[in-house]
Amino acid sequence: MSQRRTAIVVGGGLAGLAATAALATAGWRVTLLESRPRLGGRAGSFTDGTTGQLVDACQHVSMGCCTEFEHFCRAVGIQHLLHAEPTLYFMTPDRRVSRWQASYLPAPLHYMGSFLRAHFLTWIEKIQISTALMRLWLLPPEDDEPLLDWLRRHEQSDRCIERFWAVVLVSALNESIDRMGIKYARQVFVEGFLRSRLGGQVFLPSVPLGELYGETLQQWMQQHGVTIQLSAAVKEVVVHDSRVQAVQLRDGSTLQADHYVLAVPSHRLASLLPAQPRLHAVEQVEQLTVSPITSVHFWHDRPITTMPHAVLLGSAAQWLFNRGEVVPGQFYTQVVISAAHSLLGLGNDAILAAILKEVRQFFPAARDATLLHSRVVTEKAATFSAVPGVDQFRPGQATEIRNLVLAGDYTRTDWPATMEGAVRSGYRAAKTIQQASMPAV
Repeated sequence: MSQRRTAIVVGGGLAGLAATAALATAGWRVTLLESRPRLGGRAGSFTDGTTGQLVDACQHVSMGCCTEFEHFCRAVGIQHLLHAEPTLYFMTPDRRVSRWQASYLPAPLHYMGSFLRAHFLTWIEKIQISTALMRLWLLPPEDDEPLLDWLRRHEQSDRCIERFWAVVLVSALNESIDRMGIKYARQVFVEGFLRSRLGGQVFLPSVPLGELYGETLQQWMQQHGVTIQLSAAVKEVVVHDSRVQAVQLRDGSTLQADHYVLAVPSHRLASLLPAQPRLHAVEQVEQLTVSPITSVHFWHDRPITTMPHAVLLGSAAQWLFNRGEVVPGQFYTQVVISAAHSLLGLGNDAILAAILKEVRQFFPAARDATLLHSRVVTEKAATFSAVPGVDQFRPGQATEIRNLVLAGDYTRTDWPATMEGAVRSGYRAAKTIQQASMPAV
């Protein structure tokens, strides 16, 4: 019997988890190294020091069009920890709410009823937006001019952009409209809302992300022969004669395998890889720009809304997620602000005050509730920016080092920086390794 092939995956975020799962399923003996004491990477949780609760650094959302993420969750047995939100709630500062839900009409007409009933758009704006959406659908998928230029050419007013295009795209792509290219903006609408009735279905974890990528996932990995090493930070990838010979950990130990997957954030590549010869991938990712996400966490002594979530229009606070009574007498909500460039120069106290003021405007119950605790979390480099032409700076999975591949949502996946993109990158990395290890015919 031939010896099982071995692989080391560096990084326990979604990209590394997907690569590990794919290789383990194919019979590889995999060692997964994660520098933190938990799995999940940016899609992770932390223990809040005041409440002692496991809290997501930022709420993560999946959609029906995220087919590879769904496949991963089903494969490793955590799909039951996600629940569908069939209705989206769009709220304006006057507290009027429009519900967005797919009908039984075929795509792309399934959202027509919700769109026509949307109180935050005029009839003229709905006609202008509908016309632009059809033109967007007909664009070649590889077009990537500045989105704002395209919207202006297609008669989209400031109000249309603010109340429709930005509402969808800023959250989906974590970038402001004036910075993003049209390629991934088009993909969001085509894959999420136009191609399929189920593409826009929203899914949320029913548990903290630390539990989603916790015990059940780790048990699956162990049952498939995966060795998981947490708090195992890699210091260096040792390369000789265009091959990885080992990875050296910060504690001085080394590990070896037949193949290696580097599934770390793009800004860590240069520090882990040899300075010479400099990999083309390192040169590419240095051209990527990044965009921040800020989340503001509130614990009140009573519920401030009965809605499970709300998309807040005309507000810096873009999404509010209601997690309910997490412990007796504590009701937890989280506000997420994508593309939070304007907040980077502010201190946490100023951010908290501004967002709390808006929450109280939208939800009067928050004015009477006692704020027990709050916390502001900003991820300055949450995702790469989907600027025009960004794909030229996204490396593929294969590298010049024969037994080293890359995984991460920043690599070329034909998807933006999302959980779906991360999983796709991990699957592609695993496939690249398997193809490279096949004997020549």
